[in-house]
Amino acid sequence: MNSTTRIAVLLATSGLTAGTLSALDCAALAELGLPDIRIEAAAASRGEEAQAENLPEGVPSRSPRATVPHCKVTGVIGSEIRFEVLLPDDWNGKFLMGGGGGFVGSLGYQGRFSINRGYATAATDTGHQGDGIRAEWAYRQPERRVNYGYLAVHRTTEAAKAIVRAYYGTPAQRAYFMGCSNGGRQAMMSAQRFPEDFDGIVAGAPAHDFSGVLASFAYNMQRIFPDPDTLTEPVITPQNRRLLESEILRRCDARDGVEDGFLNDPRDCEFELSDLPVCAGEAPSDNCLTIRQREAIAAVYGGPRNADGQIYPGFPFGGESAPGAWQAWITGPSRRLMTSYGEPSSQFGFATQGFKYLIFQDPEFDYSTYDFDDYGDDAAHLEAFLDATDPDLTGLRKAGGKLLLWHGWSDAALTALGSIDYFEAAERLDPNVRDYFRFYLMPGVFHCAGGPGPDRVDWLDALESWVEDGDAPDSLTAIKVTDGKIASARPLCVYPERAEYAGGDPDQESSYTCKLP
Repeated sequence: MNSTTRIAVLLATSGLTAGTLSALDCAALAELGLPDIRIEAAAASRGEEAQAENLPEGVPSRSPRATVPHCKVTGVIGSEIRFEVLLPDDWNGKFLMGGGGGFVGSLGYQGRFSINRGYATAATDTGHQGDGIRAEWAYRQPERRVNYGYLAVHRTTEAAKAIVRAYYGTPAQRAYFMGCSNGGRQAMMSAQRFPEDFDGIVAGAPAHDFSGVLASFAYNMQRIFPDPDTLTEPVITPQNRRLLESEILRRCDARDGVEDGFLNDPRDCEFELSDLPVCAGEAPSDNCLTIRQREAIAAVYGGPRNADGQIYPGFPFGGESAPGAWQAWITGPSRRLMTSYGEPSSQFGFATQGFKYLIFQDPEFDYSTYDFDDYGDDAAHLEAFLDATDPDLTGLRKAGGKLLLWHGWSDAALTALGSIDYFEAAERLDPNVRDYFRFYLMPGVFHCAGGPGPDRVDWLDALESWVEDGDAPDSLTAIKVTDGKIASARPLCVYPERAEYAGGDPDQESSYTCKLP
């Protein structure tokens, strides 16, 4: 039974058919009796007041606020999958499902901005409530783990499509998904498990190999915070991070012909930790690394390993001294996490929560003593519900779907090398994979946004053009907005091509061409 048939069945069993509700009859949706779905509220809204973003003309907003008049529907699927559907008065005939970051737990979702472009949108808390960096909800709760892993997005998508059809009297002409981080994992999961759910999918910086990501985080934390009782003194200090970044940029920034504060492709940089002096003793210094500091930094760059070899790729050069990169994700300090949970960084929080409640179901688990030689067996069960690593996208190709994958090179949360590995595996299976799957790397961009590189791309417009007009996105435009103005722009090239400087103003897109390395 395909997606369209299932939605028709949902409506038929509710006693309603397309057109039963009068157009824009929002309150009547509260009486919509869909199987195993309880609608809790349906109310019209004039839209929230827009926050001034001071954006140049033509630059798409990232605001999560629904600023246009719409109907808001909230409800529960099954026992506890909460969802929200927003139905704009001025509908463009399309539907977009937004992803959720971290461990989700709320309806604050990615892609909500699309309602202001006329899309009906939806979100889900994936079957539990809580802070997006806590996982106690998974303790001895197998149904919740499966809902979070893949099922809640699929079920919410089908419920939302049925609500859209009942409200407008016609089904959505197109369905899209957009998400980053865990939302990117949800995007990849949809492409692999439910390829008929969406006509087009945008997956940003995905945590698609969730078991590998948890290994990476815990492996780093063992070396940066070896004593769980001393979390305010990381082995890797701010001085280390400044030394690393300054030396890497000194050696490699100009390799692409432009000194702009970030690397065009970190794989070209030949910097080695052994190039930096070793401190005479164990006392940290601004201009050298202790043996322990060097080992911790090498673990971040090298990635987790055990007796069987590499578990997951390490992090490329970039973002070492930035508050929004290594400081927030790897070394800390994170004021919010320390104040709320006594945890120094996001990797620490996700690692300890993931091992306690997703891998071992043991709230007393101690990350500092874990032996990674056992990781393959210990985490094997995660593949069944969390990992979206299958490179075989035959289902997506047969369904006529399109997938855009992107990743920031300076992402300190999820390594861009993991996304490269996935795309190359898919290409090995299908040399023509670019007919329906394209991948882009963004130099100098942090996790999902931010960083010194151009970080804004109208992914939704690119996806629409590909799906609806057959306009394959050979090159896109990435811009950097500073103080309400476009500070710089570069072409975003289809991997493995990259933007190479050809001369002229380095802040202008026309100064670059897409070429193979």
